[in-house]
Amino acid sequence: MKTGIISKVAGPLVIADGMRDANMFDVVRVSEQKLIGEIIEMHGERASIQVYEETSGLGPGEKVESTGAPLSVELGPGLIGAIYDGIQRPLNEIMKVAGTNLTRGVDVPSLDHDKKWKFTPCVKEGDKVKSGDVLGTVQETAAVLHKILVPNKLEGTVTSIKEGEFTIDEVVAEVEGTGVKMYTTWPVRVGRPYKKKLSPDILLTTGQRPIDTLFPLAKGGVAAVPGPFGSGKTVVQHQLAKWAAADIIVYIGCGERGNEMTDVLNEFPELKDPRTGNSLMERTVLIANTSDMPVAAREASIYTGITIAEYFRDMGYTVALMADSTSRWAEALREMSGRLEEMPGEEGYPAYLGSRLAQFYERAGRVIVNGTEDTEGALSVIGAVSPPGGDISEPVSQATLRIVKVFWGLDANLAYKRHFPAINWLTSYSLYTDQLEGWFKENAAEDFMELRGRLMALLQDEAELEEIVNLVGMDALSASDRLKLETARSIREDYLHQNAFDPTDTYTSLKKQVLMMRTILSYYDKAGDALDGGADIEMLVNIPVRERIGRYKYEPEDKIDAEFESIQAQLDKEIADVLERSED
Repeated sequence: MKTGIISKVAGPLVIADGMRDANMFDVVRVSEQKLIGEIIEMHGERASIQVYEETSGLGPGEKVESTGAPLSVELGPGLIGAIYDGIQRPLNEIMKVAGTNLTRGVDVPSLDHDKKWKFTPCVKEGDKVKSGDVLGTVQETAAVLHKILVPNKLEGTVTSIKEGEFTIDEVVAEVEGTGVKMYTTWPVRVGRPYKKKLSPDILLTTGQRPIDTLFPLAKGGVAAVPGPFGSGKTVVQHQLAKWAAADIIVYIGCGERGNEMTDVLNEFPELKDPRTGNSLMERTVLIANTSDMPVAAREASIYTGITIAEYFRDMGYTVALMADSTSRWAEALREMSGRLEEMPGEEGYPAYLGSRLAQFYERAGRVIVNGTEDTEGALSVIGAVSPPGGDISEPVSQATLRIVKVFWGLDANLAYKRHFPAINWLTSYSLYTDQLEGWFKENAAEDFMELRGRLMALLQDEAELEEIVNLVGMDALSASDRLKLETARSIREDYLHQNAFDPTDTYTSLKKQVLMMRTILSYYDKAGDALDGGADIEMLVNIPVRERIGRYKYEPEDKIDAEFESIQAQLDKEIADVLERSED
């Protein structure tokens, strides 16, 4: 053990002398209470330590011991369904040891080392394997088949492999005489290796119409959801966790309010997984860091989360990671930077805020993972940002926007009007749209991008016409402009507004999204032709079929084709009636 002596304590920052043998990012145990910390700066033999627990009561003269290893996570069976704090301590186990009042210095293994798992081999003795190959599998939950991979930098011939029930500490296989257990450890600040990064040209379907149609996210893509308090960031993330086409969900609450994190902890086990009908926790890992936990632990939480996510990506799974919210994580950086007396950047945040955010987000991607076969895995990252007062000109939002390719800007005004998801269609964007064009043509509809473009154009026109209406009133508009406004209202209320609590409307397949767009636009086209033929705008606006167009989103998936045909027939008939009456 490399020991030093505390010379100064400043909140979560502890300065220790005599640490000449320690290295940057080593984990240390501080004082007799064995508080967990990490070395974040070295000057000769003086180490600056970020302590992940409350430091009150510590004083100069107490000892610090370095473990000689970086902050790492345990990766193996038992991760799924677990609830961890920011440094991967299982909260349920801590409660058994320490009760409901969390005592400092509690040391609990991240995974259950006593539980036996049924290991089924996928290779046999004499097979040649390399790092990333699957040695065997463990059925961890009904939804997740946990693959035991050959550890990094190990390759050769399998000299022995067993089948049966083992704990994660027992050796289940030997490769070139090296024993392989069912779990491994990995330093959180180092990305896990892969063969090749792929282009983001496959849609991560979410079933949320404003997202899939207007601002799509590619598999392996990165998105930011900024919005003020109460605009629905958490609900958007819950919907994505439930409905996104991902095999594994990693949800990081890095410093949200205690009550919000409690909601997540209570709701996720209750949420029904649409894939299996069981609890969503059967394919979820939760990392819970509330804002009353020590600031420094928030800083580690997103690295802990993304390392666990990369581990499942390496098995060939599609993983979606939600970080809620990176603003609280950035506050932890600002706090530590201030304690280290570094030169502050904008609004007191450290000058390296942008590069730290980039290091986190660049670990996302759709990749060919290590191994003999070319297996594809994807890790998509959705980060919520909570700018004070919803002002996205502040440094965290701006640094995030420079990195991410999708921006779902939440609008408090829309949220107060009960418009969910409150994604503002005039300020949001997705830079993946062009790359996804081929995918949409093949998997949704040949003219998908054209339909989407027309929807966006109508919403844009509405914003300009609204200004005229506010100045001179509705009567000043021409009939064709009135029709534009009415169609845009239909797009907003019938298409972009989605009820997360309605069993049918909570998820919309791509096929149904295309039919819904066609329905709204065919009303616009046919009514426009009727106007040119001399029809009355008031009659066109009030035709009964518009009620059915609005209710179409509540049609079950098995009835959408028949209902679409029926609406088209009624639309043709009613517009013909209007033309007839207008001629009279």
